[in-house]
Amino acid sequence: MSVYRRTLQYFRPFIPETLVGIALSFAAIGLSLLKPWPVKWIIDGALVPDSDAPDSVRAMLERWMPWGDPAAWIGMLCILLVVIHILWGLANLSSNFLFVRVGLKSLLAIRTQLYAYLQSLSLKYHDATRTSDSSFRVAYDTQAVQTIYNRGLIGVLISVVTLVGVFAIMIRMDWLLAVVSLAIIPFILVTIRYYAVRIRIQSTSIHERESAVLDVAQEGLRSVRMVHAFGREQDEIGNFQKHANASLSAHLKFNVTNVASTMVAGTLMAIGTAAMYYIGASHVLDGTLKIGDLIVFAAYLTMLYGPIESLAYTAWALEGAAAGATRCYEILDRKDDVADQPGATDIAEVTGDITLENVTFSYTDNATILHDVSFHAPAGRTTAIVGGTGAGKSTILGLIPRFYDPENGRVLIDGADVRSLTRRTVRAQLSIVLQDTLLFSTSVRENIAYGRPGATFDEIVEAAQQAEAHEFIQGLSHGYDSPVGERGGHLSVGQRQRIGIARAFLRNSPILLLDEPTSALDPATEAAIMRTMKALMRGRTTIIVTHRIGTVHDADQIVVLDHGRVIESGTGIDLLAANGKYASLYRSATDRKEEV
Repeated sequence: MSVYRRTLQYFRPFIPETLVGIALSFAAIGLSLLKPWPVKWIIDGALVPDSDAPDSVRAMLERWMPWGDPAAWIGMLCILLVVIHILWGLANLSSNFLFVRVGLKSLLAIRTQLYAYLQSLSLKYHDATRTSDSSFRVAYDTQAVQTIYNRGLIGVLISVVTLVGVFAIMIRMDWLLAVVSLAIIPFILVTIRYYAVRIRIQSTSIHERESAVLDVAQEGLRSVRMVHAFGREQDEIGNFQKHANASLSAHLKFNVTNVASTMVAGTLMAIGTAAMYYIGASHVLDGTLKIGDLIVFAAYLTMLYGPIESLAYTAWALEGAAAGATRCYEILDRKDDVADQPGATDIAEVTGDITLENVTFSYTDNATILHDVSFHAPAGRTTAIVGGTGAGKSTILGLIPRFYDPENGRVLIDGADVRSLTRRTVRAQLSIVLQDTLLFSTSVRENIAYGRPGATFDEIVEAAQQAEAHEFIQGLSHGYDSPVGERGGHLSVGQRQRIGIARAFLRNSPILLLDEPTSALDPATEAAIMRTMKALMRGRTTIIVTHRIGTVHDADQIVVLDHGRVIESGTGIDLLAANGKYASLYRSATDRKEEV
């Protein structure tokens, strides 16, 4: 299916509005076709009267106007000219408003669909895709839909109807002049086709390079503390300038093509206009054409070439829009590898019993992260997963809420394969606290309530008190309404972590997933946070991933991973007695004077 046909789906809901706009456009076209005639009547009926013609404009006006003053005729015709223009303007304004509104509504529809689909795609997609590129597609590439509607569908229709109307009148006035005027059209069509291919290729290049510029800018500004710390400002500026120069080159190439195409099309139309005036002037000298008719014909020639020129620009604009629309459809056509299966069922309540059966997983085809992993996390108990860096600990946490799906094996909640359940209801049973708590650039209140938007203020405060965050929140400038800054930049690491814990308290889910929740904290803050964590973990199925052995030594069960394989499991005391990998990790932590 072509890009243009596919884009039509976004206009279908607005067909009634479009039809009204088209009717108004046709009225505007009809009025624009009347514009030259009052001028002809003024010239041929008053200024250069043709008294020999029984049906001349002068005779017609004399029948309408009992007075014979030419100035009165001219005055009335001038008023008529203004009235026609006002009516044309109102019809044109109304139709343009409707078309613009439909175009913007269509833009909103595809933006919402694209953003929603990006939100639904698995983390495997987002891990492999630059965030800035996805943002660029949502913010800028989607504008192609509006262009295709306003410049394409509507623009082409209006131009074609105008062409037909103008040409019909020109043929009736002087068929030879009409044919001469249209002789350039085949050459213009060849020009349009020649440049359209180049414009689409160059437009795609511009979109890709602009996306790269946005990516470099976002990354550099997001990492500005690191840049300052290592004195790499000039390097970052140089990197940005390199990508900006690539974008500049792409824009220059596109504009050269655009100007060249405009010049060629304009030259062809100038040749057609010159030929029309040459032959038309000869007809006036021969007496076969009136001066007023030549002026009307010249006005219609402008109306004829205007739509032709518009069609040329439309073709080139559509090629540029097709490049953006294609980038949008690349995402919408991508298969969601964690989509709900047909017949997936909702799950209302769970006890929280979690089992992994022979799970194998890899992010890429040539790097397996988990190898045949199996373990059971009993409901209401705490299971800790420990191991070295890259052992696959955090990957396991990503499989439980179906951020990813295993290649082999199963993840079960209360005995049900999570792939047989709807993602929405599975994730409703979970609360997650990450190492780096993600906060939105809103207030403390909104960040705590993110996991349960309908929570009352009293419930939010109660959750903050349980997380031991209430006191520091009260000390902020606006209390719970204080902004946290971008990514929580106004708060310390410990404060952000407590807000994340308060969010989990408020959500009150039966399953709690903790991913390195204290690794970025100093020992004193870690001890305080862990006390709060233990209150949160009480009565919930908890899976905690950490390399801080001392914080999980008393967990109900400890699973030890090594290079993506389960090599030990049991209580901390039993694993120490076994003198295996866990015992080695524990002793290393003790030697480093980790608080155990």
